Amino acid sequence: MKTPKLNSQSLIPVTYLAIALALMVLMTIGLGLRLYDLTDQPIDFHPTRQLRSAIIARGMYYRMLPETSPSTVPDQQTRQQAIAAWNSVGQYEPSILEYLVAQSYRLMQGENLWVARIWNSLFWLIGGLALFDLARRGVLQATGAAQKDAPPPSPGIRSHQTAAIGAALVALGYYLILPFAVQASRSFQPDPGMVMWLILSAYSFYRWSEKQDWKWAILAGLFGGISVLTKFVAAYILGVVAITMVLYTLGLKRFWRSRQVWVMAALMVTPTLLFYLNRQGRASEYFQDWTISLSHLLIQPDFYVRWLSLVQNLMGLTVLILSLVGVLIAASRYRALLASLWGGYFLYGLFLPYQMYTHSYYHLQLVPIIALSLAPLAGLILSRVQQEKSVWKIIFAAILLIGLLYPAWVSIATFKSADYRGEGEHWQQIASLLPDDGAIIALTQEYGYPLMYYGQRKVALWPNRGERSLAELRGSNKEFEELFSNRVEGKSYFLITAFNQFDDQPELKQALAEGYPVLAEGDGYLIYDLQNPLPAQNP
Repeated sequence: MKTPKLNSQSLIPVTYLAIALALMVLMTIGLGLRLYDLTDQPIDFHPTRQLRSAIIARGMYYRMLPETSPSTVPDQQTRQQAIAAWNSVGQYEPSILEYLVAQSYRLMQGENLWVARIWNSLFWLIGGLALFDLARRGVLQATGAAQKDAPPPSPGIRSHQTAAIGAALVALGYYLILPFAVQASRSFQPDPGMVMWLILSAYSFYRWSEKQDWKWAILAGLFGGISVLTKFVAAYILGVVAITMVLYTLGLKRFWRSRQVWVMAALMVTPTLLFYLNRQGRASEYFQDWTISLSHLLIQPDFYVRWLSLVQNLMGLTVLILSLVGVLIAASRYRALLASLWGGYFLYGLFLPYQMYTHSYYHLQLVPIIALSLAPLAGLILSRVQQEKSVWKIIFAAILLIGLLYPAWVSIATFKSADYRGEGEHWQQIASLLPDDGAIIALTQEYGYPLMYYGQRKVALWPNRGERSLAELRGSNKEFEELFSNRVEGKSYFLITAFNQFDDQPELKQALAEGYPVLAEGDGYLIYDLQNPLPAQNP
């Protein structure tokens, strides 16, 4: 009896089911990692940035509440303090995420910080779906199998399709499971949302390059405009991507005649232009402080070493090298996209040199770039593995499983290693001990945001070690005597909570110890009385 032959079309439902199952498993793991330890305080990752967003969201929430609902509205003093704290932190970009979180507070009838993690986790997963299909299409471009009007697939093409799907899953796995990505993409800051819009825009530019239709032109412009509006630094990468894909598709002689190109450009530029139109002073100040004054770093080899060192610590040096190899072997259109993403990232680093080796979250957009760049190499390897015997396929699958489970375990172990649920009580206690009869200057953690958010007390800030080093890089550092005299003028008390920073500033330590009495001292705090200086000691 002959075994009936299966038509290739009969395999499609099984294939789609397997793809859907694999996607569901990866997305579930990715979401589960980000929701682990959900209710811990946002101190685990760049607390300065997270608490700043928390202060903004609280101020928005309190302002939204009706004044005549005692069950949900705090007393008027607390309400005004929260709104004043929100106004005091400044505005770097539109508070889109903070507004969503504040609306969530209102619907939930209470302030639940963890809702920000849910929002950003969902943003990251949405970006992951677009990344998956973009990686799949990029690997398939070599055969033309990504096109709807392609001829019926031959066995070789079907094998390539399977490898492309596997490569896209590898890219998605890296994007979702990398420990740095897990930690950063759930943090309360606008960067995860910016990355989602960036991926959606890159995906739309790629689809537009394939077909040049109005739908993808409009989506590319809209997604790009929202990404830049969410956080302006996206403009460096998206600008290079837009120019590269337009020139690749239409060439120098044709692009300027295309109405689609000008519509895309207008949609990308207009939202941000309208927002910053009345903030030109802030934009020029930012450019002067972070680009012009620090541009001398670009001619120092040490800057590039530090940049690479931070990136390899976050992403993995081996993966970084393999991703660059993936760019070289990618098909032409996909290679153009990948090269533009990398080029935009490098340009972005040249404009913000200090952040490139000091702020890990400034590299979050590199995660999808590396993930997309791994796909061509992964597709090549998977195509080769498909030719092996079943036992080797099983071994290879086991290796991939280990590569998935180990970083997932690292993320969980990182969250379990620290518990920040006591932070609120700690800062509330310190705030309750602070005098109310005079202004306070403080050497404290995270620019005073923990004290402001948990203790609802705002203090003037003494520069920490990082700020002193940054002032030296900018050539604006002052002598200690001048700095001390200017900063304590009009202040009644000096609060110390950052004792490691205090130990690193011996001049400050000596000036306070020899010049002023201790008003209060306890676990985690030290308060000097600046109103009653000690008698000058005879030499």
